Amino acid sequence: MNNAKQKLAEAEQKAKQLFNTVEGLGLIVPGKSEKELADEVVELAKKHFGTEKFWHKKIVRTGPNTINSYSANPPDLVIQKNDILFLDFGPIFEGWEADLGRTYVLGNDPLKLKLKNDVEAAWHEAKAWYDKQSSLTGASYFTYLNELAGKYGWEFGGEIGGHIVGHFPHEQLAPDDLGLDVHPDNHSDILQKDKDGNDRHWILEIQFVDRVNNIGAFFEQLIN
Repeated sequence: MNNAKQKLAEAEQKAKQLFNTVEGLGLIVPGKSEKELADEVVELAKKHFGTEKFWHKKIVRTGPNTINSYSANPPDLVIQKNDILFLDFGPIFEGWEADLGRTYVLGNDPLKLKLKNDVEAAWHEAKAWYDKQSSLTGASYFTYLNELAGKYGWEFGGEIGGHIVGHFPHEQLAPDDLGLDVHPDNHSDILQKDKDGNDRHWILEIQFVDRVNNIGAFFEQLIN
């Protein structure tokens, strides 16, 4: 494992520990607003890991807000009994970026539980497919993810299906260059190395939505 990959894996493991702490402390409960829960996640990151920086906006979305893509900024909602919700945070640990997304279901609603389980299963299926590729454009992978959503009976809800991470701040291209995103307009090979000959490290993010029932689910983590 190269040094960057190891450091990113270590950062992700800490992010997983952070999410496990949120769950273990029983912080995901009805009656709490999305902002209140987000603030608690931030406080735990500081308390347990000394982390105060996050490289992208802090996201907690519950109920109907779960159908919104990353770029949206829906009004703050309060978590309800039997809600579905997800967390999406990008904490920086010792200068390295993590980007983790997880879905939680309060109660036993079978449709919501299926949506949660399907988005995680699809993530692993999409990783297994990715691992078999010798070349792959961002556009092709995005098409695959949309078809995968349909296979599971859902709609793909994300504007992108992934992006690179690295040492903060990670590699940037021109504002209109989507070469570092899993996006329908990225026709570059996402398996290629960077300009210095180093491997790029990618986050795979999958959001499934059910617009009829106004619910969505999200799963995100390192793919390589």
